[in-house]
Amino acid sequence: MRTVVRWFIVVVVLGHGLIHLLGAAKGLGRAEVAALPEPIGPAMGLAWLAAAAAVVATGVMLAVRNRRWRVSGAVGAVLSQTVILTSWNDARTGTVVNVLLLAALGYTFASRGPTSYRAEYQRRTAAALRESHSGPGAVVTETDLAHLPDLVAGYVRRSGAVGQPRVWSVHARIHGRIRAGANARWMTYTGEQVNTFGPAPSRYFWMDATLFGLPVDVLHVFAGPAATMRVKLCSVVPMANAAGPDMDRAETVTLFNDLCILAPSALIDAPIVWQPTDDNHARGIFTNGAQTVTADLTFNDGDLVDFVSDDRMSMSRDGSTFTPQRWSTPVRDYRTFGSRRLATHGEGRWHITDPQGQYAYLEYNLDAITCTPQDADRGDAQSISTNADPTLEKVDSRKRMIAG
Repeated sequence: MRTVVRWFIVVVVLGHGLIHLLGAAKGLGRAEVAALPEPIGPAMGLAWLAAAAAVVATGVMLAVRNRRWRVSGAVGAVLSQTVILTSWNDARTGTVVNVLLLAALGYTFASRGPTSYRAEYQRRTAAALRESHSGPGAVVTETDLAHLPDLVAGYVRRSGAVGQPRVWSVHARIHGRIRAGANARWMTYTGEQVNTFGPAPSRYFWMDATLFGLPVDVLHVFAGPAATMRVKLCSVVPMANAAGPDMDRAETVTLFNDLCILAPSALIDAPIVWQPTDDNHARGIFTNGAQTVTADLTFNDGDLVDFVSDDRMSMSRDGSTFTPQRWSTPVRDYRTFGSRRLATHGEGRWHITDPQGQYAYLEYNLDAITCTPQDADRGDAQSISTNADPTLEKVDSRKRMIAG
């Protein structure tokens, strides 16, 4: 629930609960209340007091983000509406607040309950991380870089991979803004992403965005051979549902992109055919299942600064159609976190017809990233956390990489 909305509901609910004390005061003979001319007996006075307590408790718990506000809110709404019905002519206006409270409870269930995108993301990532953690991972050596083009090997080396265990998963938290077109309104968002590597790589990305003050939930799932992308407004109204071969291909490009930006050390074992092109560029041909995609990587002073592919198609707003379009992700602001060195800011760009026609539809900053390698000797998991500013995503780690 957005902060402004939450505090609005807190103020309204607290005021609503306190007003119930008027009914309690009249019913218990503590005061004459001109606003409630209808008779209220002692028993109903206690009911009004109980409703006041439940509703005020709801407001307080919602203010301090105590999850039990949902239980007290449901109880409070029922008690409040019950006493309002007994004094309908005097108190019916309070029904509006109870409807607001029930709507807040409904949204909370839709956005965080067992059927929500958030809950699905958590279930899927927990299962993927359990399944991906199998067998010890060897420490990266200079010998492991020998089959890579010099530009790629230098980039992997600069990322801090040499001397560290191979990474088998990445968990990133990001924030930024996104829009549907060059002239569309920007939406702010926070996001969370998990990638696992190995023979069956996976990618899960959950985004919590805001459009015109309303929440928008986005869930990307790429597990096995198929990818999906679903969007809901207010966690209830479907806005997009993308799936099919075009979506699979688009997400395969994103897997490759994640690999390059968030998990450079995983490039060592990924199924990529490399083709060096000049002193600053290398072409990678990445295969995942039935999909094979190509991207041109640009390097500057040893760092990756851009990733360009013609294989990632732009999608219509409802996810029903895809249009071939050049896609790029310029990145910058490298920082060292623990033993890993990564870019901390980037963009997603569509190129309409030429470089002058390109526009950024996504801006991202990495807030935290955890790489989970395995110790080659002990075989137990280690985490490397980073707090800073970028992200795109992460990927696969399979056996087979050929230098072109």
